[in-house]
Amino acid sequence: MSSLKPLAQLETHEVFNQAPPMEDRNLWLDDRALQHAVAKAGGAAHAPRLQALGARVGSAEVIEWGFEANRQTPVLETFDRFGHRIDEVRFHPAYHQLMALGLDSGFASAAWTGQPAGHVAHAAILFLQGQADSGSICPMTMTYAAVPALQAEPKVAREWVPRIQAGRYDGAARPAAEKAGVTIGMAMTEKQGGSDVRANSTKAEPVGDDWFRLTGHKWFCSAPMCDAFLTLAYTDAGLTCFLVPRWLPDGERNAGFRVMRLKDKLGDRSNASSEIEYHGALAQRLGPEGRGVSTIIQMVQHTRLDCVLGSAQQMRASLAQALWHTAHRSAFQRRLIDQPAMAGVLADLAVESEASTAIGLRLAQAFDAQEPLARLLTPLAKYWVCKRTPGFVYEAMECLGGAGYIESGPMARIFRQSPLNAIWEGSGNVIALDVLRAIAREPEGVEALSEWLKAQAGRNAGYGRFIAALDFSRITEATARLFVERLALAAQAATLLEWDNPVADAFAPCGWTGAAMLMGRMMPPSTRG
Repeated sequence: MSSLKPLAQLETHEVFNQAPPMEDRNLWLDDRALQHAVAKAGGAAHAPRLQALGARVGSAEVIEWGFEANRQTPVLETFDRFGHRIDEVRFHPAYHQLMALGLDSGFASAAWTGQPAGHVAHAAILFLQGQADSGSICPMTMTYAAVPALQAEPKVAREWVPRIQAGRYDGAARPAAEKAGVTIGMAMTEKQGGSDVRANSTKAEPVGDDWFRLTGHKWFCSAPMCDAFLTLAYTDAGLTCFLVPRWLPDGERNAGFRVMRLKDKLGDRSNASSEIEYHGALAQRLGPEGRGVSTIIQMVQHTRLDCVLGSAQQMRASLAQALWHTAHRSAFQRRLIDQPAMAGVLADLAVESEASTAIGLRLAQAFDAQEPLARLLTPLAKYWVCKRTPGFVYEAMECLGGAGYIESGPMARIFRQSPLNAIWEGSGNVIALDVLRAIAREPEGVEALSEWLKAQAGRNAGYGRFIAALDFSRITEATARLFVERLALAAQAATLLEWDNPVADAFAPCGWTGAAMLMGRMMPPSTRG
């Protein structure tokens, strides 16, 4: 939060030619690209709620919450002061304020309450909320994404889904039945396997009525303060999905759930990530035994949507900082934003940001309509938008010069956060191979994506030539990354063209060269002339 009437006339100099704080602005009203994408995706009716949220997240108060939640990071309290085991995480109050703002605004619930364009509403809420703080987005995303996996087991869904639909935040450590709303986490990967979850070693033994006791560990458990966790463990039938509650139906703690330590991460510092162990922790089965991957992948598909949106909002936030700074800063007798070299950089950033925003909202629209193309469009967008973000944020940081490289401003935090979504829920090779498998096994998804891309061919000649050269039959493991990059760029261009976006022709790949594609360094708009 900016200081009240700071002194500009100092003993040795006058403070001038500095950008004022970018605060008390409405992030919805300031973002025409987001407004256009939400409307085109069918979410225009949500504009009033998004305008209200935009005013809050752009306020000096909420911006300060983001800073405080990252300055005062979470602390694990394994025991209380009397020596009782509690495994609880303590947060700065600002974290709880951010969580309440997001969940009470419908972050996790909007997609599941039956309202039209619910996933689009969710996407736009994330896009705005994340610009205040990306770290606290993690538990909200997993709560949203847990619903399809919970629905694999009707008995469990009847108990837990209404708690998510309530759209309330309750950060208290107590049984879920006593709370106004819940959060759901995820614990999948283990030390020896990472993304190869079939290498997991955690075991599950039945104790009756679809309850099991889990014994093992998880190398990465997101948000250990949540009320329950989706996890994987082996039964005699194979790898199976389970829900591990922090509190049991009788109101007692789930004593076998142990938080070993919190992760010390590059970014995402307001969020508590952890390593856990199961010492006979009680869990409810979700879906058939031996079908754990296919059950939990429904959650993963939705978290990948949020990876796209989270990266797109980081692009938008860093672009806004670059535009604000260059509009208020002068060098060589001209404002930075008026100088041709800087104007070219900002134009490139603006068009790529708009394309990333559009593909994120187009993907949310596909989720609402249950379009078959969502199966391939999700990993394509996740791969490309998330991978582009660190370079994008760095370029925006450079527009601020040294002012962008200090912790008292927002750019350092955005930059540290920027690589995460490319790693979370499948890094580059994992995503590229997922696309390869989907192309081989799900012809209906390939056909839906191909028809959608071809439908825009007549709108831009360069784009038409580009997609005509795409050959799904020639993709191999060795070429998968390059092919995914080409498909993702085509999907971004197709979205802009389909939605009559004013920057569509600037982005459409009329100037992409073979050499650029071979290097995998395709850059958008004005750099291509």
